[in-house]
Parts: sequence; C-alpha cells; structure tokens
Amino acid sequence: MAILELTQKLLAAKKAKNISFDDLGNLLGRDRVWVAALIYGQASASPDEASKLVHALDLPEEIAEELTQFPLKGSLEPVIPTDPLIYRFYEIMQVYGMPLKAVIHEEFGDGIMSAIDFTVNVEKETDPQGNRVKIVMSGKFLPYKKW
Repeated sequence: MAILELTQKLLAAKKAKNISFDDLGNLLGRDRVWVAALIYGQASASPDEASKLVHALDLPEEIAEELTQFPLKGSLEPVIPTDPLIYRFYEIMQVYGMPLKAVIHEEFGDGIMSAIDFTVNVEKETDPQGNRVKIVMSGKFLPYKKW
C-alpha cells in the first residue's frame, strides 16, 4: 500500500467515525499535530500506538504494521506549493526566513533549530475582527560544530 493510499484510508476512516485529531491524540497520548503527521506518513508509531489507532478507526490490524515503518519525510514536491494554506507558510518563510535566521543567530549564535527535537502546537485565538491561527514551534538549538 502506497503512503498516499494509506493516508486516504486513515482519513476516510477518521471521517466516517467522526473522530478529530484531538480525539486521536488523547487516545495515543500524543499531540494532534503529531497524529496528523503520522496519518500523512511523516511520523512512525510504536506498535502499541499503531494498534490503538487502527482499532479506534475500525481498520484491519495489518495497517498497524505500516504505521510503524520509518517514513520518507518531506511530502511536498520541490516546487512552490499551490495549496493556499501551505503556500502561506512558504510565503512566510520567503518574507520572514532571513529575519528569523538573523534574530536566532543574534540570540543563540551560529546554528539551527532542530526539526527532530521539535514540537509544534496550533491554537485558536478568538478575535472580534476574525479568529486567528497561532502556531508555536519549539526546536532544540543546535550550534554548528567547529573542527
């Protein structure tokens, strides 16, 4: 089963059961964004997590095995994304990438923010002029090694 096919099965079952990413996150003891990453083939589950997920979605147990495989990370094609929401993240990095890099280097030194030792949270901020999306990313700072 291809990753896309697996993702489609998982999303269809999630929709049929009317279960949210939050619900699945609570079931697995994980954040909803991590659960979404698992479903989209960008993370791997432990055997216990995979089993709990397929049982919650009433899917065959053999799907659990696929969820424990190491993923091929990075699902976007190497072109500018066309989905409007995903494109906005690309646009944000185009506009604020270098300023963020400069501020991080000024604060921490020469290095990167890990995407491995990393968490991301999505929050809804109520605003009278329209609700706002708040995304909080937290990654370990990794200084470049000198040798």
